[in-house]
Amino acid sequence: MLALFLTALVSSGQTQTKQWTLEECITHAVENNIVIKQQALQTQFQENALFLAKMKLLPSLNGSASNNWSFGRVLDESTYAYTENITSRSNSFYMSTNFPLFTGLQNYHNIIRSRLEIIAAGYDLEKIKDNVMLSISLAYLQILLTKELIAATENQVEITRQQIDKIGKMVDAGSLAKGNLLDVQSQAATEELQLINLRNQLELSILDMTQFLELESPEGFDIVTPEIDIEPAALASGNFDEIYNTALGSRPEIKGAEARLEIAGTDLKIAKGGLSPRLNFNSSFNTIYSSSREKIIGVDADGLIFGPYPFGEQINDNIAWGVGFNLSVPIFNGWQVRTNIFNSKIQMENSKFQLENAKKQLYKDIQQATADAAAALKKYYASQKAVESTEESFRYSEQRFNIGMVTPLEFNDSKTRLLKSQSDLLQAKYEYVFKIKVLDFYQGIPITL
Repeated sequence: MLALFLTALVSSGQTQTKQWTLEECITHAVENNIVIKQQALQTQFQENALFLAKMKLLPSLNGSASNNWSFGRVLDESTYAYTENITSRSNSFYMSTNFPLFTGLQNYHNIIRSRLEIIAAGYDLEKIKDNVMLSISLAYLQILLTKELIAATENQVEITRQQIDKIGKMVDAGSLAKGNLLDVQSQAATEELQLINLRNQLELSILDMTQFLELESPEGFDIVTPEIDIEPAALASGNFDEIYNTALGSRPEIKGAEARLEIAGTDLKIAKGGLSPRLNFNSSFNTIYSSSREKIIGVDADGLIFGPYPFGEQINDNIAWGVGFNLSVPIFNGWQVRTNIFNSKIQMENSKFQLENAKKQLYKDIQQATADAAAALKKYYASQKAVESTEESFRYSEQRFNIGMVTPLEFNDSKTRLLKSQSDLLQAKYEYVFKIKVLDFYQGIPITL
């Protein structure tokens, strides 16, 4: 029993951790995201709608059969004569076909419309995938940022612990008052609390990422920490106009709006088709059987002799079929066709506005992303200078503290300012990285680190 317990304990402590790259996270999320799967089903639904639209070009074929019993005074449908006080069974068989020869090209335009719906649904799917990719990238960078903040804070905590040891010895030697030690211990408690908060934030960020990936548990999940270098001169590949023109020709939200404008134009053609005459070809086939019917089987002195009329013979003798054409001309239908045309024109204008709005929104988004990236880069460089100056100030303060020329409170203030500048630099770094990836994404460049 003890051996089993120790084995289980060792196994639980050796939970394997898989480190995910950003590319692996994006691929896994796209393959397993529920919203993406739902949109894929919507695309299949549109494909089925296209199949039905094509089938409407084929003729329809319908058949029916009936079996009836009649009692008392019965009308023989095969002879249209009444019989008295009998029980009669009758059967009828009917088949008809209808083939639309001309329907104002509505069936043809319905096929075009269904194809456009498939295209639009495909662009909607791409848009959802893009949103998932950006969300995964942001969550990934948030984990990297939090990890670096933890490392910087751990370094500060270690410096504070060393400071406590030094001041403790000086207090014991009587060269410093105990209040200095208490101040440093208070600072250490504050930094340790900040470190705990950052570690909690890291756990929550990992939990968010695993939920994005549709993983059952964050246990054993970690990410690869890549080397991220910010080139001094590289803001983005291409200027604003180049980025916008590239995005205008490739972004799914624009392509989807263009497809829906074509759908609205097709709907207008379908509505106008309601003004056209309809020409259908139809044909029918039917036969009937009645148990009360008899046939002439001979002649005697009293006249005609009637006998049973077998089922097969009746069915064959009663066959009737015909063909015909049906022309329907719309004259007045409560203004429904005209209203449909007016509504289709309104919808087409609305689709034009939606396309224009999508283009303007894309323009604003890229404009904002460009400005954000430039601002983040400036913030990064300014933060770099701030870190350099605070590091120099901290080293000078540390030297003075070691020889007793600076109080622990002043030294802690210098250390706090250094940690603040380091945190600002890290935040500016990852903010810039994300903004630049967004700009690359608008140009169709895959998101990688």
